[in-house]
Amino acid sequence: MGNLPHFQLFIDGVWTEGSASQVMTSQNPATGQGWATFACAAPSDVELAIAAAKRVLDDPEWRDMTQTQRGKLLYRLADLVAENAKRLGELETTDSGKLLAETSAQTGYVADYYRYYAGLADKIEGTVLPIDKPDMHVFTLREPIGVVAAIVPWNAQMFLTATKLGPALAAGCSVVLKASEIAPAPMLEFAKLIEQAGFPSGVVSVITGDAENCAIPLTRHPDVDRIAFTGGPETARHVVRNSAENFAVTSLELGGKSPILVFEDADMDGAANGLIAGNFGASGQSCVAGTRGLVHRSILGPLVERIAEKASAIRLGDPLQPETHVGPLCTAAQVRKIEETLSKARGQGATIHFGGNAADRPGNYMNPTLVECASPATETLKIEMFGPVMSLLPFDTEEEAIALANSTPYGLGSGVFTQNLARAHRVSKRVRAGICWVNTYRAISPIAPFGGFNQSGYGREAGVEAILDYTRTKTTWISTAQEPMANPFIMR
Repeated sequence: MGNLPHFQLFIDGVWTEGSASQVMTSQNPATGQGWATFACAAPSDVELAIAAAKRVLDDPEWRDMTQTQRGKLLYRLADLVAENAKRLGELETTDSGKLLAETSAQTGYVADYYRYYAGLADKIEGTVLPIDKPDMHVFTLREPIGVVAAIVPWNAQMFLTATKLGPALAAGCSVVLKASEIAPAPMLEFAKLIEQAGFPSGVVSVITGDAENCAIPLTRHPDVDRIAFTGGPETARHVVRNSAENFAVTSLELGGKSPILVFEDADMDGAANGLIAGNFGASGQSCVAGTRGLVHRSILGPLVERIAEKASAIRLGDPLQPETHVGPLCTAAQVRKIEETLSKARGQGATIHFGGNAADRPGNYMNPTLVECASPATETLKIEMFGPVMSLLPFDTEEEAIALANSTPYGLGSGVFTQNLARAHRVSKRVRAGICWVNTYRAISPIAPFGGFNQSGYGREAGVEAILDYTRTKTTWISTAQEPMANPFIMR
């Protein structure tokens, strides 16, 4: 183990092993073998990171930096991310199992998120109020909300970091970024770019560690003003409880069981590609995975055949190789969970058209799987799979399709495939989800808000409104009267 690459924590501009000198080994999902080690934060390290973040808010180097200057730092960071996209992508692929083609391309595109917020940094404006009192000049300013705890999972971590770090830094906040203890290597490497970009020490610290020693002390700390969390609902409940200790403003981007509605007039190739992208893309390890395919009964058989034909060409293999379409899952526990869920679905009358089992090879590989469900109660339609499993369920009417789409406690993504423009508008409006893609799926942009309804969380990332969530409004009253303020006990 001594020859493996090692990654340190980045706290207040210093690279450190952490006060407890705790080291964990990261597993390569493609081989099942340890490939790197990383330092883990103890509560005292969390304390140091938060103290630095609080201190720098009053440091003239960051506090008095103009919004335009902050934007220039973000532009520099964007350039560094783009220049290092291949290196960061290789680390993320080795650490999490996601395809290199996806991780490197996504990291390169993430640079545009930092550029977007760099451009917005000096567009944060206040307002002069037409106040209803004479001799008063009243205006509002938007000030940085303060210390931000940004918590990201292992999947899509460069993207999910940018949606938090970009607006937070543009607004003038300081950030303690907590990477998942599963596959944290790219985030710890990314910290080098923060340093190279020239952000003052303490503005951004990057740490990782387990819940007890890292996440809990971070989210309940009294000096944390804002929590931006992406992860699962169960962990989110703990985050919300912890935030009761500090009343931190909290946003949650959680999981989902996103429906993809395919109507009888849909383009069959487009619908099949959308379902494949929504379920087998990123090996199904996506919070917006379209794992509930709702298909008009009249085209279910032909669509299954079309999907099976396309899926037969999918190459399962080494995620570092360009010819691979589906790589391993991040953890062996995911494979076990999927196999258990599929076993329950079979017992409920589901038909497995292809796949349905782990691949016979080293690593955490799951064969792409298509399940035709016997009823809405089928287990694969209820459990977030986080693997390459597509579940299809027939419907007969538009009303039934909408009812099935909304029969879930989640509400993150959704898709509609139809050639009928009126239906596209009608259905997309009624599906209860924060995102609806029509005749496409999994498209993202820094310009478009991202987030869910119900148990898929609250708050939005990306878009103009996200930057405002990292500010708070101050109202200033200035008397312009020539006379001094009147005696408050003499009423006129």
